[in-house]
Amino acid sequence: MRDYLQFYINGRWVDSTSSETIEVVNPATEEAYARITNGNAEDVDRAVAAAVAAFDTWSNSTVEDRLEVIDRIIEVYKSKMEAMGEAISDEMGAPLSFAIKAQAGSGLAHFKAIRKVLESFEWQTSEGDYLLTREAIGVCGLITPWNWPQNQIACKVAPALAAGCTMVLKPSEIAPIDAMLFAEILDEARVPAGVFNLVNGTGLDVGARLSSHPDIAMMSFTGSTRAGVEVARAAADSVKRVSQELGGKSPNVLLDDVDLEVAVAGGAKQVFSNTGQSCNAPTRMLVPMAHLQLAGEIAAKVAESIKVGNPREEGVKMGPLASEVQFEKVQALTQIGIDDGATAVAGGTGRPDGIDKGFFVRPTVFTNVTYDLTFAREEIFVPVLCIIGYENEDQAIAIANDTPYGLAGYVQSSDPARAVSVAAKIRAGSIHINGHGGSIMAPFGGYKQSGNGREWGVLGFEEFLETKSVFVPKIA
Repeated sequence: MRDYLQFYINGRWVDSTSSETIEVVNPATEEAYARITNGNAEDVDRAVAAAVAAFDTWSNSTVEDRLEVIDRIIEVYKSKMEAMGEAISDEMGAPLSFAIKAQAGSGLAHFKAIRKVLESFEWQTSEGDYLLTREAIGVCGLITPWNWPQNQIACKVAPALAAGCTMVLKPSEIAPIDAMLFAEILDEARVPAGVFNLVNGTGLDVGARLSSHPDIAMMSFTGSTRAGVEVARAAADSVKRVSQELGGKSPNVLLDDVDLEVAVAGGAKQVFSNTGQSCNAPTRMLVPMAHLQLAGEIAAKVAESIKVGNPREEGVKMGPLASEVQFEKVQALTQIGIDDGATAVAGGTGRPDGIDKGFFVRPTVFTNVTYDLTFAREEIFVPVLCIIGYENEDQAIAIANDTPYGLAGYVQSSDPARAVSVAAKIRAGSIHINGHGGSIMAPFGGYKQSGNGREWGVLGFEEFLETKSVFVPKIA
């Protein structure tokens, strides 16, 4: 078992004052392979103090200085791509090729994107009789999840660095090893001491103290809606800014003029990618009632074609769920769905055939789904596709919006103008037309209980800035 017991504080790896450890489990083997320390309030206080001490210097650094640091990070990150992918695959189960290209690759992409934003950003503009100035908000607390660990770490750390903020990161205790490697990358890239700090631990022991700390100016959180509420509550007493990317239950509206084979197959593949553990996955597929049976048959073929197995094995497209908690959750909810009358046309409960160990589940497709079923309404983070029938376009839009979430939506139509018209009526932060994957420069975030604020691109960068009006008297 490997030990990762130190924290990165003020440019050094230091011991914690806590003796409590957390085992990191490989979900493919169900065996613990590493240990981290569960930090405490004292560790958080030390990290925040280091960030406070570094803030004046870093926030007053030049754009050129920050670009140089970001360039160094990009170069070091490139050299660690394979190691980063291996760490992610081991800790949360993503197939290795996917972990390297998509998971680790997304972290690198965010640093490249923020470099473009920083190069051209206008920090001060003249607005008639006043100057509008943008400046770093202060010390930031960053809490990130296990499902896309590097994507979420980088899309917070990169804009915070570029903005001139200093920060303390608490990565997920389920998938913390990639974050330790990330800290090593920033150390090797010579990020100034105190600008970036890392403390491992649970939400109760580390996240709560970070969220309530009086010297933290902003909390950026990605995770469940339930946990996001707790972060906001803890942050309220100090009136700090809270930016959140939370849950989702995204609709995929297939209009009656689509190529059903293409649209259903594409939507199903997106649900099963990353073992269903993506907050914006199109898990609710809405199809015309007349096409319900055929859509189920097409999706079932996709599910049955997916190779599930060891993430290190060549050709595997779906690894295990990230934890035993997730595994037990999907078993229970899948059985409830069957008991309540939904039809599992592919998958179902239990592990895939031939697999008797690990948190592996079967890619599952349900038809005859009534909208009161739990897995049809709640984000459950599993590779389960619910196919729901509708009678007309207005009903499809109503079903799409009948959710507490609003992170993403998908619309499929042979007429792009019609798809855009439907997209305008869906209450979600991003809408994908006909399978378009989106852009890393476009803002990412949600409506309703999917959060507030935006990440990625210019708007994600601006989350880490304060706005100052400077009124200048006219010179006679």
